[in-house]
Amino acid sequence: MPSHQHTLDTLQNALDACRRSQLRATELAAQWRAHALALPLPSRFGEVLQTLLDRLEASALFSEESCSFSQSGLLDNLQQWLDQARTRLP
Repeated sequence: MPSHQHTLDTLQNALDACRRSQLRATELAAQWRAHALALPLPSRFGEVLQTLLDRLEASALFSEESCSFSQSGLLDNLQQWLDQARTRLP
């Protein structure tokens, strides 16, 4: 079973790949849902993450200009979520 640190590193790598346009936003959201929601974090983390991933998927349907959600802003928010998760996990 992978460690929490390994899971966090996997999430970081996927986020970095998305920022480099090597991973589509929908693929990022799928990976994060598969891994992040299994982490032993307070329920509020899961609620916030679900909202961010839903918005990210919605932003992927439109160009950056026509969507009310900034994809780069959402990626920044996912980074903040990940940073906070790191402080909460052993």
